Amino acid sequence: MIAKEARQALALQRFAEQNPQLLEEIRELDAREQAQQIEWAFEDAADEQGVQPWEYALQLIAESPEQLKAMRLETHREVAEALGLEWEEYCQFNEIEPE
Repeated sequence: MIAKEARQALALQRFAEQNPQLLEEIRELDAREQAQQIEWAFEDAADEQGVQPWEYALQLIAESPEQLKAMRLETHREVAEALGLEWEEYCQFNEIEPE
């Protein structure tokens, strides 16, 4: 599985590769501005799909449906822990099928 620290960067890279027209539009900008434009377009694309950017990132980097499911559950577990909720309570509240 892809290390958590590398997921966002890889997702943005894959997003950019899948959107050559965006890269063409921003090619005259400096590297910092290009990165910012890619991130904004990425967030807009996630919004258009009706998902959070973290979810869209996982969709772009997952190599299989099973890996996507595992990464989603891992992220949800981290959120539940950060919120101080029991896993079962969190799953019920968010309509997630616990594993």
